[in-house]
Amino acid sequence: MVTSLGEPGDSASVDPEQRLGNPSVISRLVRAPEFGAAAAAILIYGFFSITSSGRLLTLDATAGWLDTAAYLGIIAVPVGMLMIAGEFDLSIGSMVGAGSISVGVIAGALNQPLPLAVGFAFLFAIAIGVCNGLLVTRTGLPSFIVTLGTNLVVAALALTLSRQLANTTTITVYTSGLLSQLFSSQWKSFGISILWWVLILVIAAWVLRYTRFGNWILATGGDAERARRAGVMTSRVKIILFVCTALAATLVGVSQAVQYNTGDAVGGQGYVFQAPIVVVIGGVLLTGGYGTMLGVALGTAIYGVADAGLFYTGWNTDWAQGVTGSLLILTVLTNNTLRRLAVSALKPE
Repeated sequence: MVTSLGEPGDSASVDPEQRLGNPSVISRLVRAPEFGAAAAAILIYGFFSITSSGRLLTLDATAGWLDTAAYLGIIAVPVGMLMIAGEFDLSIGSMVGAGSISVGVIAGALNQPLPLAVGFAFLFAIAIGVCNGLLVTRTGLPSFIVTLGTNLVVAALALTLSRQLANTTTITVYTSGLLSQLFSSQWKSFGISILWWVLILVIAAWVLRYTRFGNWILATGGDAERARRAGVMTSRVKIILFVCTALAATLVGVSQAVQYNTGDAVGGQGYVFQAPIVVVIGGVLLTGGYGTMLGVALGTAIYGVADAGLFYTGWNTDWAQGVTGSLLILTVLTNNTLRRLAVSALKPE
């Protein structure tokens, strides 16, 4: 894993663990951030495939858990990158609701064109992302507190405006045209949200692995002060990532409003903790500076499979949160244990 302040290949850009010696293939494998998530994904998928008597393997079931994972994954990808940079964004829940109710109010209650509603929603997201980033970088306040406050403020704003303009928090909206198809198209049982997730995931993985900005993200999360002294624009990195998380959450809100024909001001609050949870399950450290997009994708897939698996087994779905919490603890423990063992097995120079 490159956590550099310069170009990959420079002596300063090498992970400190790599300086301890030449790790074996197995050692490198178990040290990978996504190793625990990959093992958990295989086990969870196999477990629910068996306990559901194969129903999880059907086309409809596969489409179901992929759709669930896709909406969560669209948000989890930028949240993962932000957490790798050492920050949190808990305002994503209200941004989903704000994006959804923007479509409901503008395209539904006010009967304006969908592009106007979508444009307003994304401009609002950019403004909130910039505000979050500036508050965190200029004041030094923890991002957890800043974005939790933003989540409450935006949620209250969305509720107030929707009640004032439409006298309700849920507004029926019917849309058509190319833009509508971009958010709500389906092939068989598979929604277009899956393609959005894959596209965002591929772009983020490429940025994190092959670009200078990706190195800056890792460096910022690894040691922000050292990165700043080395010339990394850490504040700009964080502001850009806060904007990305707000845009991703808004994309989910807009997509759900168009697909389900309903703008919902209070929808999306479940993502506030679901997104960070699947990111951590995917191997991203809470302290920042370590993680991959493959791990985030696997963590998201685990959540989707577990959610659908409980339904197809016929078990009480009240256990869903318990299963997610157990997976979080077990996967993080596995990742930390394997990484510690692998590092201790390396020989110093």
